[in-house]
Amino acid sequence: MFNYFVRRFLLIIPTFLGCTIVVFAILQFTPGGPYENMLRQAQTRVAEGGAAAGGRDVGQVTIPEEAKLELKRYFGLDKPIHVRYVNWLGNILSGDFGTSYVYAEPVMDIITSRFPVSIAFGLTGFLLSYLVCIPLGIFKAIRHGSAFDFVSSTLVFIGYAIPGWALGTLMLAFLARQLGWFPLGEFRSEDWDMFSTGEQILDQAHHMVLPVISYMIGGFATLTILMKNSLMENLGQDYVRTAFAKGLSEKRVIFVHALRNSMIPIATGLGHVLSFILAGSFLIERTFNIDGIGLLGFKSAVNRDYTVVMGILSIAVVIQLIGNIFSDMLYAVFDPRIRFK
Repeated sequence: MFNYFVRRFLLIIPTFLGCTIVVFAILQFTPGGPYENMLRQAQTRVAEGGAAAGGRDVGQVTIPEEAKLELKRYFGLDKPIHVRYVNWLGNILSGDFGTSYVYAEPVMDIITSRFPVSIAFGLTGFLLSYLVCIPLGIFKAIRHGSAFDFVSSTLVFIGYAIPGWALGTLMLAFLARQLGWFPLGEFRSEDWDMFSTGEQILDQAHHMVLPVISYMIGGFATLTILMKNSLMENLGQDYVRTAFAKGLSEKRVIFVHALRNSMIPIATGLGHVLSFILAGSFLIERTFNIDGIGLLGFKSAVNRDYTVVMGILSIAVVIQLIGNIFSDMLYAVFDPRIRFK
C-alpha cells in the first residue's frame, strides 16, 4: 500500500504540469490580454491629450514600435510560449506567484486575503452537510416507505432542483429585505472589528446563514440518498441476517455492523474536505456580495488578470489531487479488505 501512495504522490507532478500547460496556453492565445488592454489604455490617453489640443481620436493614434516592444518585454511576450511557461513554472516553484495586473499587488497576498471567506463557507457547509445528511439518510433507510421517507424525499429533491444562487436570491428578497431577519449580503458587518468576541461570533453566524444554505442545497440530496441506499443495501446482506439470528439487537446490528460498511461510499467525499479551502461559487458570492475565491477567479478571468488565474489554478490543482489521495486513504480505513497494490 505504501508503494501505491508513493506512486500517487509522484503522479501529482505530471498531472499538475498537464493542467497548467493547457490553461497557460489557452490564456496566452486568448485575445484581449493585459498587453492589449494596456496598449488600448495608452492609445486612449494619447487620444485624450490630442483631443484637448484639437487632435485625433483613438482610432487614429499610433503607438511607436519601440513602445510596443518595451510593453511586450514587460509582459514577457517577447519570448516563445514554452520559455514563458518555464519561467512562470520556475517562479511558482520558488514561491513567487507574480503580481496582479489589475490589483497591482502580489498574487499570493490577494489569494490569501480571500482564504478566511473560503474556509468559513467551505468547512461550514461541509460539516453541516455530513452532520445533517448522514443521520437523515440513516433514519430514511430505517423508515423506508413511511410517510416521513416520502415527505423528506420530496423536500430534498425539490431543494436539489433549485440552483443555489436562485434560492439565495429568493431568501434575500423574502427573509432579508421583506422580513429583515438577515442582512442583505456581505461576509460580516462593516464595524465588525469594534464588536466584542461574542458579538463578532454572532454577527459572523448571522451573515453566514443564508449563503451556507445556498452552498449546501446542491449536494444535500445526493449525500442523503447515497447514505440511505448504501445502508439499505447492507441491511439486506447475509452478515446482517446472521447477526439478527445470533440475537443481536436491531440498534447494534445497524449502528455497529451495517453502518460501517455503509460509510464506504461516503468516505470518498471526506477526502475532498481539502478542496473546500478553495471552494466557492461566483454566482452565490455575487448574489450575497461576498468577496471570496470563486468571485475572485471569475473577475480575474473576465479582466484577463492571468497571473491571478494561474495562481488560483495552481493551488486548486494541488489541493484537489491531495484530496483524492486522502480519499483513498480513508477508503482503506473504512474497509480493511481494501488493499492498494
